[in-house]
Amino acid sequence: MSDARLAELSKAAGLSVDWVDADGNTQSVKPEHQRRLLEALGYPAADDEQIEASLAQLQQRHDSLALGPLVTLDQQQALDLTRYFPPGTPFELQLEQGECLEGRLDDSGRLPVIGTTGYHSLRIAGGEVTLAVAPAACPSVAELAGRADAKIWGLSAQLYSLRRPGDGGLGDTQALEALLRSAAQRGADAMAISPMHAMFSANLHTFSPYSPSSRLFFNVLHAAPATVLGEAALQQAIRTCGLGEELARLESLELIDWPGVASARMQILRQLHADFAASIHPLQADFEAFREAGGDALRQHCRFEALRSFMDLNGLPVDWRAWPEQYRDPASDAVEQFCDGHQHEIEFHAFAQWLIARCLHGAQRTAREAGMSIGLIADLAVGADASGSQAWGRQAELLQSVSVGAPPDILNRSGQNWGVSAFSPQGLQQNGYRAYIEMLRANLAHAGGMRIDHVMTLRRLWVIPAGEDSSAGAYLNYPSEDLLRLLCLEAERHRALIVGEDLGTVPDGLREELAARNILGMRVLLFEQSDGHFNAPANWPRDALATTTTHDLPSIRGWLASRDIHWRQAAGHRSDDYTKQDHQLRAQETRALHQALHEHGHATAEQMDDDQQLDASIAFIGSTPAPLVLLPLEDAMAASEQPNLPGPGDEHPNWRRRWAEHADSMLDAPAVAHRLQRLQWARNLVEGIGHD
Repeated sequence: MSDARLAELSKAAGLSVDWVDADGNTQSVKPEHQRRLLEALGYPAADDEQIEASLAQLQQRHDSLALGPLVTLDQQQALDLTRYFPPGTPFELQLEQGECLEGRLDDSGRLPVIGTTGYHSLRIAGGEVTLAVAPAACPSVAELAGRADAKIWGLSAQLYSLRRPGDGGLGDTQALEALLRSAAQRGADAMAISPMHAMFSANLHTFSPYSPSSRLFFNVLHAAPATVLGEAALQQAIRTCGLGEELARLESLELIDWPGVASARMQILRQLHADFAASIHPLQADFEAFREAGGDALRQHCRFEALRSFMDLNGLPVDWRAWPEQYRDPASDAVEQFCDGHQHEIEFHAFAQWLIARCLHGAQRTAREAGMSIGLIADLAVGADASGSQAWGRQAELLQSVSVGAPPDILNRSGQNWGVSAFSPQGLQQNGYRAYIEMLRANLAHAGGMRIDHVMTLRRLWVIPAGEDSSAGAYLNYPSEDLLRLLCLEAERHRALIVGEDLGTVPDGLREELAARNILGMRVLLFEQSDGHFNAPANWPRDALATTTTHDLPSIRGWLASRDIHWRQAAGHRSDDYTKQDHQLRAQETRALHQALHEHGHATAEQMDDDQQLDASIAFIGSTPAPLVLLPLEDAMAASEQPNLPGPGDEHPNWRRRWAEHADSMLDAPAVAHRLQRLQWARNLVEGIGHD
């Protein structure tokens, strides 16, 4: 069997056979791993005959003279169509805004420049194609803030961790609104929140916000029904369910009891739906309009939820890939028959999605009315669970037999397997990028910005054959120009700031490409070191936001106390020898940070305790030229623990920590207010310098 032809097929299918690791060494993907991945991509390669057939299939697609259903181009760019049509071919262009233009391709076979952004319809030679004309860049912080050199700040919060009286044990959008008002009063312009993607309502034990069922819909457990239906309706539902004592118990816990909370909230949501459906509710028309606007995607999600619950109750596999065959196709007659008999259940899931959508809309409205120029920054997870509703409903556009992860890097020497599915590059192109566009729209619908987790996915993804670890993976390349143009177009339409989390191994040129499109990168204080020194604030980039830490890293106080090193050892991620080395390195780094804080004028004393170093660190990032500084609540509140410890095992209480303080007053403590005031001062000073 020819490894050379196998490698040729891999490259033609978009796989990188060779790649450079975090240490700068060239690595090669083993032939057996190439075959597994090619099979998952739809290109069998078990033997020479299959390899040749798959190569022929790819060549035929490449040689095709048919345009795809959607073509992207930049505003003011002429579209070269010489491959498909001869010069002078007549065309009709229906602009999204309503104007209809007629003409002919020029002597070079090009379509004239289109100056209007949007999704336009091109009719030519008896066919029709959508032209997605994108602006040059996404809206910038300066545009959104309305100031030429705006230097703004905001907070980042794990929504589930917020607390308010009567919340029943889990953060919700009502607590979020309270925090938004409080932060805005102190000058914040943004609030980045943890992912709000839809989870599995029938699985009470899955709660990582980065492993959702769907990135098209939202986690209904975070809804605050009283803000939509009224407090009286909520209290009536709680009484009917007899859950008063259970909610009080859940609320009293230090850590979130996810199964307990999910069980109680789903009971309440079902009762609220029953009460809502029992009469003609004043909001009935709004609910029906929501269902109509949700279209096919909402119908499929609700059907999936109902089917999965049915399978679970009847002792059948809950993974749709193991369902009886007739239910695996969303468009099958069997699915239609099931839905005919379970209309109330399907309507319930639509009702729950309506509630959370209205709640998120209300939170963003609260942020803007409180004076925030951006408001909520949604978090887009890198993928969705392959057993979830998005994968079931969009099978042609997601890869079913691979998971997404990362190769070994400076953070994770053994690599990572995140256990979520990836888009199929071929499937996206063949379906006019439907799944990608609807995902962007869903996550921008109720926010003023969006953070893209692992933004490198716009260029390439580390894909791993099902059942294998990260070492069996390879990079799969994506049509980055198309994805970036569509992102810019949707960001413009939603007037949204876009942030790309670019930590880890970043392809050459990607950061520059993102910066040219006004997509902010991320710079984290703990990583901004070189040659044993922390980088001076003035040397931080102007095209990235600045932050002290992230949800996967220790808080500043936790870092100073080496809490992350303790947790990694306790979880079995590091041996005793490596832990000793970690402590030695941390001692050097803490001395370097102390020195940097003194050198750049942020130290308040020669010898600083941990709280003073934290305060100085916040002022330090505030004095960078970053257009946006995001301060995690963990550092605003001087917490010692982090939300999540990446890696295997459940030793660390990932995604379960709650604040003891209530959301409406947690920023009022003198020490917290002082930190935010120092950050505001630092931002004002930098912006003032910028205007000189």
